[in-house]
Amino acid sequence: MTEQLALEALQASGLDYEVVRHGPVSSLEEAAAARGVDPAAVIKTMVVRRADDDFVFVLVPGDRTIAWPKLRSLLGTSRLSMPDAATARAVTGYERGTITPFGAARAWPVIADERIRGRLVSIGAGAPGVAATVDADALVDVLEATVADVTK
Repeated sequence: MTEQLALEALQASGLDYEVVRHGPVSSLEEAAAARGVDPAAVIKTMVVRRADDDFVFVLVPGDRTIAWPKLRSLLGTSRLSMPDAATARAVTGYERGTITPFGAARAWPVIADERIRGRLVSIGAGAPGVAATVDADALVDVLEATVADVTK
């Protein structure tokens, strides 16, 4: 059901995309190989809490992690946190590992690390083993994402 929501939202976005389905993977390298992209092009969608009932999506290249001081500075806050799995599910509609801005329960603001631009990327599509390959620049535009250096 969540896959359907994500794919319907992708379709409605007007983005050109290709759906890739693959079996279970246990590492970034396996996910990248299954999706036909390099590890940096596998985009992790992280949900980050700014305050009670205030979250953002952060799009992170697969080979990088959030740089918390950079993200806090960008968002003008001294405190950010990652919600637990149940809260992440409640505020996005997706289980961890399948979270995507497309079809999410709420349209939280999106922050995209600047390193995703200028390439094809693979972003989760709401279910395990389902992803969408898209042009990163078009993805950023459609999501009206703030692009910044927020990873290490």
